[in-house]
Amino acid sequence: MASDGARKQFWKRSNSKVPGSIQHVYGAQHPPFDPLLHGTLLKSTPKVPTTPVKAKKVSTFQEFESNTSDAWDAGEDDDELLAMATESLNSEVVMETAHRVLRNHSQRQSQPSQKEMPEPEPQPIAEPPVAPSGDLRLVKSVSESHTPCPSESTSDPVPLQRSQSLPHSATVSLSGTSDPNALGGSALSNREASRLDKFKQLLAGPNTDLEELRKLSWSGIPKPVRPITWKLLSGYLPANVDRRPATLQRKQKEYFAFIEHYYNSRNDEVHQDTYRQIHIDIPRMSPEALILQPKVTEIFERILFIWAIRHPASGYVQGINDLVTPFFVVFICEYIDQEDVDEVDVSSVPAEVLRNIEADTYWCMSKLLDGIQDNYTFAQPGIQMKVKMLEELVSRIDERVHRHLDGHEVRYLQFAFRWMNNLLMRELPLRCTIRLWDTYQSEPEGFSHFHLYVCAAFLVRWRREILEERDFQELLLFLQNLPTARWDDQDVSLLLAEAYRLKFAFADAPNHYKK
Repeated sequence: MASDGARKQFWKRSNSKVPGSIQHVYGAQHPPFDPLLHGTLLKSTPKVPTTPVKAKKVSTFQEFESNTSDAWDAGEDDDELLAMATESLNSEVVMETAHRVLRNHSQRQSQPSQKEMPEPEPQPIAEPPVAPSGDLRLVKSVSESHTPCPSESTSDPVPLQRSQSLPHSATVSLSGTSDPNALGGSALSNREASRLDKFKQLLAGPNTDLEELRKLSWSGIPKPVRPITWKLLSGYLPANVDRRPATLQRKQKEYFAFIEHYYNSRNDEVHQDTYRQIHIDIPRMSPEALILQPKVTEIFERILFIWAIRHPASGYVQGINDLVTPFFVVFICEYIDQEDVDEVDVSSVPAEVLRNIEADTYWCMSKLLDGIQDNYTFAQPGIQMKVKMLEELVSRIDERVHRHLDGHEVRYLQFAFRWMNNLLMRELPLRCTIRLWDTYQSEPEGFSHFHLYVCAAFLVRWRREILEERDFQELLLFLQNLPTARWDDQDVSLLLAEAYRLKFAFADAPNHYKK
C-alpha cells in the first residue's frame, strides 16, 4: 500500500496530464471565455470528489481572478482535499483510473497515425511580437491565449468558438497589414473569408442584432463591411434594413439644409474667428496627401464649421478636426480600390458620392462627439478628469514608471492631454487608428471610458524606454514622439488586449485607483 504522500504526488502527476485540461485566458477576447459557461470541459476528465460548482456569470474581480488561475495548480488546501479523497478510495480503483487516463491519452496522441492520415507540413505560428521595450506584460495575456499546436502541448486543443475570437494575429482582420505568411496563405484566406461571411450573414437579416455585431466587431472589422458596420454601431443607421434608405436620404438632406442655412455666415464677425481657426488647422492634419486636396479641404471645413455652429456650448476646439479623418477615409474607401489612402485621388470620385460621404461623415462624427463633448467645453473638464484618472491608474499598475515620471517632474498633462484630446490619433498611424476605432465602437462608452485603459496600456508599453531616460527634456520628447510609425493591426490588438484586462480589473472597482 502506497503511503499518503506517494498517493498525493501520484494524483497530482496523473491529473496534470489529463487530456483536454485547459487554462483560462483573459484580456484578449470579447467577452472573457469561461469553459464552465460554454460547456467545453471534456467528459473524459476524471472526476475528483468536490463540491458541485454552479456555473454563473463572472461578476466580481475576485471571481475573475479565481477563474483565470491555473486549473491544476494545487495549493496546500488542494493537497488536503486530494489526501482526503485518496483515503476514501481503494488503491486498485485509483490505479485503474490512472491507467485509463494514460491509455486514453496515448490513443489520442497516436490517432492520426492509426488512420494513416498524411502529415501536414508544419506552418509557422504567428507569435505576438515582443515589445521593443522588453515589457512582456503587454504580450502575456495574448501569448498565453493562443491555441497550442501539437508540438507545444500533449493535450488536445479545445476548439475555439466564435465568442473566443482573439484580437491578435490568430484573428487577422481583412484590413490588417500582418504578414500573410504568418499562418500560411490559404489558412489566412480561409479565416478572412469565414469572418467576412459571418459579418455578411449578420448584416443581411431584416433586423441586425447590434449586440452580436459589437461582439463580432471587437476583434476588427473586414474592410468591405466596415462602412455599414460603423454607421450601425455609431447609431447613425437603424438596425431595421427597410428603414435605412429613408434614414440616409433624410439625414443627408438635413445636413445640406444646414449648409445652405449656416455656411454663408462663416465670414460674419461673430463666426469668422471660428472659421479662420478651422482653416488653419486642417492643413496640419494627416495624411497630408489626402487633406491638402482642395475638395477634401472644403468638405472638412464645412463639416467642422456646421458642427461648431450647432454646438455653441463647446464650439470648435483644436483636436476635433482630427476626428473627421477616420470616418471620411472609411466611407470613401468603399468607392476606391487603393489600399493606401495617401494615394487616393478624390477628384476621381463622383460629386454625388462625395456629397453623401460628407453628410455621413458629419453625422457619425457628431454621434462620437455627443459622448465626449465635455472634453471640449470651457476649460475642457472631461480631459482634465481623464488625465487625472490615468495618473492614478498608472500609479496602481506600474508604480515604478509612475515614480520615475514624478521624480523627473514630468506631468501627465504634458503628454497625455493630447492622447485624450485627439484619441491617440497623433500617436498612431491612420491604419492603426481605424483598427482601434473598430473596437471603440464595439465597447460601451469606448471613446470615453475604454479609451482610458488603452492610454494606460499604451504608456506602460514603453516602460523600458521610459525607465532608461534620465533627463526631463529627453523623457518628455520621447513621450511626445513615440516610435509607432511601423505599427500594424497586430500591435493594436495586443494593446487592446492589455487594455481590456485593465478594464476588467479596475472598471468596476474605482477604489482600486486609490492607495
